[in-house]
Amino acid sequence: MINKNFIILISLVVIACFSRIVPHMPNFTPIGAIALFCSSYFTNKYYAFIIPIISLWISDLFINNIILKDYYDSFIWFYPGFYWQYFSFILIAFVGLITLKKRSFFRILGVTISSSLLFFIITNFGVWISSSFYSKDIIGLIACYTAALPFYSGTFFGFIFYSFFLFGTYEFYALKLKPSKV
Repeated sequence: MINKNFIILISLVVIACFSRIVPHMPNFTPIGAIALFCSSYFTNKYYAFIIPIISLWISDLFINNIILKDYYDSFIWFYPGFYWQYFSFILIAFVGLITLKKRSFFRILGVTISSSLLFFIITNFGVWISSSFYSKDIIGLIACYTAALPFYSGTFFGFIFYSFFLFGTYEFYALKLKPSKV
């Protein structure tokens, strides 16, 4: 039987995930926050890995095949270089499992900021190593990270906003109704 707390947790994740497909600034997305949130609240820790990846994949399907339908020639199951993003969210969930056993405002803030940096480092390394845009030397790597800096603000603020939306909403609910962990 599914309990009420599970429904609340999943509902928050669905609301956050839906925001990925509405217009927003580049990289202002909820998936990193979802990975941290799931790793902190679900007792079944597999959810920390499965839910963010499934959320990302389903929203990617919608974005790539409905919103960006004119960009691709055929139906896209996975976009080129997807594994860098997926890997970074798996790693972020793992970081959340280790660091968010005890939650506080400052711990969540620190882990959220660190996770946004981790995402930035991994995904832009992937752009550098996988593309022909940059030379395969230290100059090319620096150029890649430099070109990505304007997009980091969206990543940073997306991680912050959605982390505090998810954690804050659930904690508010917890104060009012005293739910147990799921």
